[in-house]
Amino acid sequence: MLPTLDAAELPADAIEVGRIVDAWGIKGWFKVLPHSAEPEALFTSKRWFLQPPGNDRQVFRLPIREAREHTDCIVAHSDDVPDRNAAEALRGARIFVPRSLFPTPGEDEFYWVDLIGLSVFNREGVALGVVRELLATGPQTTLVLEVAPAAEGDKPGERLIPFVSAIVDKVDLAGRTIVADWQPDY
Repeated sequence: MLPTLDAAELPADAIEVGRIVDAWGIKGWFKVLPHSAEPEALFTSKRWFLQPPGNDRQVFRLPIREAREHTDCIVAHSDDVPDRNAAEALRGARIFVPRSLFPTPGEDEFYWVDLIGLSVFNREGVALGVVRELLATGPQTTLVLEVAPAAEGDKPGERLIPFVSAIVDKVDLAGRTIVADWQPDY
């Protein structure tokens, strides 16, 4: 990793938002593969936190001068990364941004990271599972729920529910729940 970067601690609300995949050009720019199709947090934050690949104890602060879209990725520049060699040294680093710096979502918009861990119930109050992850399945997002094992010794099951307004009635972030028009036998 670059010796010119300041060591730092991850903020308590840090969220991983992307990964540096390569150098871009000869003036220290680097390519970033975002974890989101709408990576606004990468554009709005002027301070990223980096973890080198394979080392989740070491963290560096990277001030960002500019970040912009470029074909299928994002390219970014920092005054602390002066040339291509320095940019190549960043390859594989995970990028974190404090959640507090994310843009405020609009009404009925949610960050995926806020939905993970929510309990999902149907309209009758039957527990359907806990959101383990979300999948972008083309025209819609799908909730992937972990379902408790049916019997002792069984592995947890999985349930997929489209995250669309026709099925999801309510998302209560404060109450950590989602109510959906869905039955356990679907």
